[in-house]
Amino acid sequence: MATDYYALLGIGRDAEPDEVKRAYRKLARELHPDVNPDPETHEKFKDVTAAYEVLSDPEKRQMYDLGGDPLRASGAPGFGGGFDFGDIMDAFFGGGAQRGPRSRSRRGQDALIRIELDLRDTMFGVERDITVDTAMKCDACSGAGTAPGTEPETCPMCKGRGEIQQVQRSFLGQVMTARACPQCQGFGYNIPHPCVECSGDGRVRTRRTIAVKIPAGVDTGTRIQLTGQGEVGPGGGQAGDLYVEIVERSHPVYERRGDDLHCTVDVPMTAAALGSSLTLETMDGEESVRIEPGTQPGHISTLRARGVPRLRGTGRGDLHIHFNVTTPTRLDAGQIDLLEQFATQRGESGATLTVTQAEDEHGGLFSRIKDAFSSKP
Repeated sequence: MATDYYALLGIGRDAEPDEVKRAYRKLARELHPDVNPDPETHEKFKDVTAAYEVLSDPEKRQMYDLGGDPLRASGAPGFGGGFDFGDIMDAFFGGGAQRGPRSRSRRGQDALIRIELDLRDTMFGVERDITVDTAMKCDACSGAGTAPGTEPETCPMCKGRGEIQQVQRSFLGQVMTARACPQCQGFGYNIPHPCVECSGDGRVRTRRTIAVKIPAGVDTGTRIQLTGQGEVGPGGGQAGDLYVEIVERSHPVYERRGDDLHCTVDVPMTAAALGSSLTLETMDGEESVRIEPGTQPGHISTLRARGVPRLRGTGRGDLHIHFNVTTPTRLDAGQIDLLEQFATQRGESGATLTVTQAEDEHGGLFSRIKDAFSSKP
């Protein structure tokens, strides 16, 4: 096609719809005949209007990009062919003007409440009753806001339109504007006899109790959505949603890391050396845990599938037991004698810590602690 609509609007061929609209509005303010009566400018305004008509319509724009003439079938460019005259008005007045009465009934706001749970409750799930102070639909007027036996009255100022129009003079000539009716606030009707329970709002504050089912595997920060359990909107409008946010209390024994549980068990030095077993109270009940002979400090034993159930999946995490081997600090004479005999038999009597230096493969020197024991001469 001979006319480059993208160039007329000063935009790229990948421009988004909002960018197309902004470019047209800017040019329309400059080229409109009421602003610039020059005949040449008037023709340019028609071309810019045609460009916007094509590029603002996805089907016409696709036809244009493929080399077709989208205006041939839709009529002359400008103010015909299905073109919305409101777009031109938006170019001057910014759009968003109210057209017709607005509804008094609106959706209510969402609400958020936090509850604290123990580890066992977050692991296996629980049902809790929560108390909520929120807005509910007024029973006396069923949300209408009117006193029993009365009806709303059409606003005498706007005649039910919800808006009033004014004609003002400007450098563009006479301009008609519309704004919300100040008497009815744009609703188109007034309530001469409001409900005494809700004062015409259609809702009242009340306290109610809701049973909430907490699924297994929730964690701190998890939010449970209860649709329609939030605040009822003005005029008895649709209720918002209620979100219940979980806060997990810390456990005296177990630390949670994702779906896994961790705990630390102190093991006497002798039990770690000789091997033993212990009974551990897990979240599933008592479990017998084997301590292998020669267990070292920091050793971790894992009980599979003894952790937290996965909230959005199957299976469970694991339970990790960290062994902390303890060394006795208070020994009597007999105990000291026994340990010295043991050290002598092990060849560990009077052990010293040897610090050596080694050269790495790049020729640098670094200190290394060598875990070796040597007997005194």
